[in-house]
Amino acid sequence: MKRFRRHGQESHRDRIKQELYGFNKTVEHGFPHQPSALVFSPSLQLLAIGTRSGAIKLYGAPGVEFMGLHDENAAVTQVHFLPQQVDLVTLLDDNSLHMWTLRAHHGVSELLETGRFTLTGPPGAPPSVTRVTAVLTHSSGDMLFLGTEGGHVFVVEVPGFRELEERNISLENVTNSLPEDYGGRRILEHVESLQENPVNPRQVLIGYGRGIMVIWDLERHSAVKHIPATQQLESVWWTEDGGHVLSSHSDGSYCRWMVAGEGTQSEPEKSEVPYGHFPCKAISKIIQLPTEQGPPFLFLSGGMPRASYGDRHCISVIHSKTHVALDFTSRIIDFFVIRDGPDHIGDPSALVVLVEEELVVIDLQTEGWPVIQTPYLVPLHCSAITCSHHVSAIPLKMWERVLSAGALQNTHYSKKPWPITGGQNLSPDAPQVKVTFLWLLILTNVHEDGTVRFWDASGVCLYPMYKLSTAGVFLTDAEPNEPNMNQCTEGEWPPFRKVGCFDPYSDDPRLGIQKIHLCKYSGYLTVAGTAGQILVLELNDEAAEQTVEATVADLLQGQESFRWKGHTRLEVREEPVTFPPGFQPFSLVQCQPPAVVTALTLHSEWKLVTFGTSHGFGLYDYQQKSNVLVRCTLNPSDQLAMEGPLSRVKSIKKSLRQSFRRIRRSRVSLRKHHVNSAAKVQEANARLEAELAEMELAPVQRKIEARSSDDSFTGLVRTLYFADTFLSDSSHHTPSLWAGTNGGSVFAYQLRLPPVERRSEDPVYANPAKEIQLMHRAPVVGIVVLDGHGSPLPEPLEVAHDLARSADMQGCHQLLVISEEQFKVFTLPKVSAKMKLKLTAIDGSRVRRVGVAWFGSSRSEDYGESGLTVLTNQGDLHVVSLPGVKLQVQYPCIRREDVSGIASCVFTKHGQGFYLISPSEFERFSLSTCCVVEPRSLVEVPSQTPGTTLPRAQPDGPSVAHRYTPSAHVMEHALLNDESE
Repeated sequence: MKRFRRHGQESHRDRIKQELYGFNKTVEHGFPHQPSALVFSPSLQLLAIGTRSGAIKLYGAPGVEFMGLHDENAAVTQVHFLPQQVDLVTLLDDNSLHMWTLRAHHGVSELLETGRFTLTGPPGAPPSVTRVTAVLTHSSGDMLFLGTEGGHVFVVEVPGFRELEERNISLENVTNSLPEDYGGRRILEHVESLQENPVNPRQVLIGYGRGIMVIWDLERHSAVKHIPATQQLESVWWTEDGGHVLSSHSDGSYCRWMVAGEGTQSEPEKSEVPYGHFPCKAISKIIQLPTEQGPPFLFLSGGMPRASYGDRHCISVIHSKTHVALDFTSRIIDFFVIRDGPDHIGDPSALVVLVEEELVVIDLQTEGWPVIQTPYLVPLHCSAITCSHHVSAIPLKMWERVLSAGALQNTHYSKKPWPITGGQNLSPDAPQVKVTFLWLLILTNVHEDGTVRFWDASGVCLYPMYKLSTAGVFLTDAEPNEPNMNQCTEGEWPPFRKVGCFDPYSDDPRLGIQKIHLCKYSGYLTVAGTAGQILVLELNDEAAEQTVEATVADLLQGQESFRWKGHTRLEVREEPVTFPPGFQPFSLVQCQPPAVVTALTLHSEWKLVTFGTSHGFGLYDYQQKSNVLVRCTLNPSDQLAMEGPLSRVKSIKKSLRQSFRRIRRSRVSLRKHHVNSAAKVQEANARLEAELAEMELAPVQRKIEARSSDDSFTGLVRTLYFADTFLSDSSHHTPSLWAGTNGGSVFAYQLRLPPVERRSEDPVYANPAKEIQLMHRAPVVGIVVLDGHGSPLPEPLEVAHDLARSADMQGCHQLLVISEEQFKVFTLPKVSAKMKLKLTAIDGSRVRRVGVAWFGSSRSEDYGESGLTVLTNQGDLHVVSLPGVKLQVQYPCIRREDVSGIASCVFTKHGQGFYLISPSEFERFSLSTCCVVEPRSLVEVPSQTPGTTLPRAQPDGPSVAHRYTPSAHVMEHALLNDESE
């Protein structure tokens, strides 16, 4: 009977787990890493970006996002939408073509791959015969024209990828159509560009690498005009009236050719080198678009003077007398222009530029051509991400104050709405209680200045809210009142204008921020950096001019035997500094030595900040601006802690010392235990039996190996925690501070706070109360105190704002110490071990990240449970129940080789998380069934416009897909070209 009851209890628990826990990777925030291709569909109002890792991403209106991933590990070199359809074609650098479609399923569109195709020749044929270099999607919507390295153009029917061999344009046919004085096979080279006549879809322009351009009539299957440009061809643009062709070339020139009539045009109507008489770089792309009233817009990519500005990444925009060279800080991938009107044939309204590190949109209809702020694809990595912090359930008043401060920083952006509007966002609206995501970045604009960037993470789009700079407190190379770099200097040539926010340069790495803590109820923020600086800031709606005084915390406490070999301390400005509305610094602590701050916690109700480094930890009263406690945790034998985080030899020394230490231990072990062969065999058998017995008793656990006390950085402070709990006896609870180190030590201090009315005069006292040394000396990565109900203590001021129930002070409190090896529960105030969970498995797992989360039920709004979210060094996610400390679920999430992704992971209070999948992208995941943020979008097929369908000759026999056998003449030309090259 008892057994059946237990089975029923387990079944009930399994059902609860299904209601509470479920793992999903939901959305990728940020900018695609290493973009390689760009395209825009005017009919769908969607843009698509391909990457070098084989991903394809589609974006429309804010919240409309789709992603696909090719099975092949190859870069996407080209992307093309089929006209008036929800299909697109991708070309990879392995020469394969892939068809994708947006298919509706349960009222939501999904991006699916529907076919793939590769041009193949007969055995022995050179790759140039079928190596695709140019793709044209015909306006009929059912044909692809594929230009190749060998100079041939193949025609493929879509979406079925059936080759139409009777329509292929061979190199031989094109060469035979050339006038005699343009003969020769090498003159053509590869197909550089394919363009359709905007007014006559039966004509296609074929641009060859050497400059020759041929207008081919698809019905007559012959050339009707030749344009004999003499310079290496880079790109071609056919004007929408069909009367002219623009060609750009490798020498920085572009030409305008009249194409009316038939025959050969010997000279261009216009030839110009925009940037001077000296050698220029190639103009890689050219676009000309008309306006209803006035001259056309001309867009040129590249063309800068090679000697002076060859390293610039520019797109030139020329309209009437206005000429601007938009100067980007990373390489230009591609660009397109959005036009006004229902059919998207009106005046140009926005220029969209994809560069290697960001997407920039220029408003072409507002004076000065300002930048339009992007609601997605914002470059999170405009400076390197050094840490991240998530704050849930922001009060509405504070949310609005942060937004207001951010709005004052964005006055330079265009007021125009986002011009890409495709698809419908069907994701539910964000809850009234907003969620914000904070990242701390090192760089901003031109100089490194230690910025904190606030992001709205309540929806699919990660939207920038506000940017805080901390550099004004210190003396750096960055001038606080630097002129606007986005404006052209009068008379400058080329007329450069800096655009974009990505900055690859770094001036002072000491300004980098490593830890951050925000109190969402009081508006206090504390940030700590690489040079041991801890700033305390307060949210203010008005600008203020003030001086920030520094307090030094000597963590070595006068130990003269140690000498700091790292960087120097940041110098503080003595004169008053004007801080704009937003978070303003009013207090500063500088650690001595100025090592990286490794732990930071703020308690806004007690007006205290605690911080830790590799040398010790301190407690600071930011109301009285004085140190309360300084404790050195440095091991006297730990010389590595003296070298600082920027030492180039630290990692080498550490690895060598650890290697020699392991060798010495193994030798001692051999001498001690392996005295003779008989004893060795006997001991090995005994050890094997013990390990087997241990595996049978606890199959997911293994014996934890004790660590040496002389390991490096044992004094490094990993975690700091404030708690109002029982330390001295079970009758009186008092404020306390807990600190955990890398050597498995836990220090507890009892805090004595003066009454509220005398808080600003009387000092705060910290008295040592408890000290715990974990047996195996594993690093302590988390500390949590559980109240009488077994629930984690509420955050400061959370109860005062009626957002949490008061902690239960009637029952016994418990201390949960989380090390890399295990979870151990102690009773308070006696600090006696109660229970433990060894997470360390046979494969050598270690806890890397831990957080406390609330998991609500997907079936009942009234039920939920607290739990620990855990990430291991194997990339696995675990949920551990509280207060029972039992493993509930386990999911693989991050590849264990992805050290950066594991180190960057941050958990939310509601069972979600984020981690870096590239330097510019965060992957969002959810462990909760009721708290999921993911894109849900619908894209409908656009209304069909009558197009021109070309007559198609039917082949005599059945055609074979995925196969092309060129004629003997085509093969002969291909072989000759291959040999000559």
